[in-house]
Amino acid sequence: MLAAGDGGSFHTPTLADFFPSAILFEGTPFEINRITLVRFVATFVLLTVFVLAARRARLVPGRFQGGVEMLLDFVRVQIVEEIIGKKTARRHTPLLTIMFVTILAFNITGIVPGLNIAGSGVIGFPILLALVAYVAFIVAGVRAQGGAHFLKSSLFPSGVPWPIYFILTPIEIISTFVLRPATLAIRLLVNMVAGHLLLVLCFAATHFLFLEAAGALKAVGAVTLAAGFAFSAFEIFIAALQAYIFVLLTAVYINLSEEAH
Repeated sequence: MLAAGDGGSFHTPTLADFFPSAILFEGTPFEINRITLVRFVATFVLLTVFVLAARRARLVPGRFQGGVEMLLDFVRVQIVEEIIGKKTARRHTPLLTIMFVTILAFNITGIVPGLNIAGSGVIGFPILLALVAYVAFIVAGVRAQGGAHFLKSSLFPSGVPWPIYFILTPIEIISTFVLRPATLAIRLLVNMVAGHLLLVLCFAATHFLFLEAAGALKAVGAVTLAAGFAFSAFEIFIAALQAYIFVLLTAVYINLSEEAH
């Protein structure tokens, strides 16, 4: 992370934090850098949690199992069944649950000591998830309505005078097949980048003020330190909120695709 610079100057955080030097396989599609390692750690922890929960499952759950089940029930009941409906919820629950816990795990690494950066803070991961959501709602629509009827209901809404289609259909094409995945990816990315820069700015300022600032300015470090902890708590909330919003919107898009009207 960035802290204080040479000669007592203060260096602010930059987007360079999200493009660290390669550790292995530099210049190849398999390049591994610090953010890649953060993603490996998050994936390992996530898999470990669910493997342990599955192996130790009991009829009367303990705290650990109860916590995992509460998380899974939240996605199933509050997102999938609430938005898509119970009729097809079973079909979509596995995908949306995986998306939710993966986004949450990758987001939360931004406030984990030693990791300190969100695994979702580089555009590749949000794009991948947006493409998964894109394929999911198209497949759901084709399965529910048939390919031709899905395109017709998406691009030519019923009850509209036909001359209006010259304006409405291009808007629907952009809205449904371009803006949906784009906004999913951009929203997730921007929130994680902004959160990281804000936290690094607070703690870098604290480091500078405590160790290198002169006189009374050192006392200001207590303010930036308190702000850093406050924003850390806020970032936990944002990490969970962005996972919720991403999966919620994916569920909404799937529901819109399945409902012809």
